[in-house]
Amino acid sequence: MNVPMDISRRDFVERAIVAATTALAAGATSNYLIAAEPEPARRIVGPNDKLRVATIGVNGQGGSHLSEWLKLPDVDVVAICDCDPAAYEKVIGKFKNAAIQPKYVQDVRKLLEDKTIDAVSIATPNHWHALMSVWAMQAGKDVYIEKPCSHNVREGRVMTQWARKLGRICQMGVQSRSMTGMRSTLDFVHSGRIGKVSVAKAICFRRRGSIGLVDTPAPIPTGMDFDLWCGPAPKVVPVRAKLHYDWHWVGATGNGDLGNQNPHELDKARWGLGKQELPKRVLSIGGRLGYFDNGDVANSQVTFYQWDDALLISDVRGLDIKSKVTFGLKGVKPFDGASNLWYGTEGYVVAPNYTSGVAFDKDGNEIEKWSGGEYKAHFANFVKAIRSRNHKDLHLDIEDGHLSSALAHLGNVSWRLGTETSPSDRPAKWSENKYIAETLSSFDEYTKENEVDFKATKLSVGMELTIDPKTELSTSEAANKLFTREYRDGFVLPEVG
Repeated sequence: MNVPMDISRRDFVERAIVAATTALAAGATSNYLIAAEPEPARRIVGPNDKLRVATIGVNGQGGSHLSEWLKLPDVDVVAICDCDPAAYEKVIGKFKNAAIQPKYVQDVRKLLEDKTIDAVSIATPNHWHALMSVWAMQAGKDVYIEKPCSHNVREGRVMTQWARKLGRICQMGVQSRSMTGMRSTLDFVHSGRIGKVSVAKAICFRRRGSIGLVDTPAPIPTGMDFDLWCGPAPKVVPVRAKLHYDWHWVGATGNGDLGNQNPHELDKARWGLGKQELPKRVLSIGGRLGYFDNGDVANSQVTFYQWDDALLISDVRGLDIKSKVTFGLKGVKPFDGASNLWYGTEGYVVAPNYTSGVAFDKDGNEIEKWSGGEYKAHFANFVKAIRSRNHKDLHLDIEDGHLSSALAHLGNVSWRLGTETSPSDRPAKWSENKYIAETLSSFDEYTKENEVDFKATKLSVGMELTIDPKTELSTSEAANKLFTREYRDGFVLPEVG
């Protein structure tokens, strides 16, 4: 076979792989897929070519994606996709001085037919993340996907399998992975200078207001394609005051703050512990405490993840933090907002935000500190990996994204399968651990200070999940059913054949 002189041998091989794997994918499912064709499914990006990017979902975080793409000189944003045209109108002003004005596409399926688009960044509601990413990868696009990368445990593994099979670059958007201050902090955690690190905390103390309690369907924005907004989820207009953003607090489309803010902190906690598989045991305690509304996920929730030799504690509090929380550590400023904590045998490290960290010895004396970084670094890292075609160049490859997102999903599954309890009814065998005991004690104080009425808003202790890290399944069939979901016809997540 003759190969044109302007196509490198590697490019030729990549084109052959894309054509073959896309053909295999097309036969694996009856859902919408990009059809296999003899020409390459993706444009080969040369070293001097600008990357042609589209952003999908721009009503919220997607607007930030656009701002970061515009800071990168080797990227052109050529398209914006959103099922709600008002979202496009909200962000198009960002491009008034841009050399290229992006086109608007309402239907993601039409967008993915454009073979001139090299990559997409996705910031839709969570229930769309996995399916949209897989469709994009099957269409020859590389993918930057917001956290959590998935809506349930199974989806993240399927995304990873497709990325490997198709040779796609897929990065999850936890920007702290690329912050220089955070990378230095984690290098120190791994250095051994605070001894063996076997306990980490992922902290999300962030006030979330009630979404209100109504008995009428949410108003559908004029011109929005509601069928596309629903996608894999049931096509039912939700009962709540507004459609946009508040999807975070309803399980059909969102994952609560455990799956909204805390994937950032869960990822850093797991990164520090060096765990590249799911934990063996999971237990979550919490509830939608302190107000009645149309949400159905926990707003205050502590979750414990146990490996053979490590413990990760997630602490999510959605009401006011009225007293200083330091967990008895010397030298530490009170925790507020999103934070992380790693305990070593010879000291501890605190990361109070996305960009900085401080190390202390056992006596609370400061050893070292770090800071620095900006959001665009994570997008630039994605571009670097696209050019190298090596997923190992990514700071947060999809497999790591899957593991960190799955931690949130495991906690929510445990909680959903739980039973109502009183604050004094603690799981005895877990509470023997001093780090868990201090977390539960602090959480009790937090609910008292917020005058939570447990007769009105219930506290639940979750089912203890036992997980096989190799299969990523539980010993509980009830749990395994919640590790995936029922997909609507036309929007079924295709499995790798």
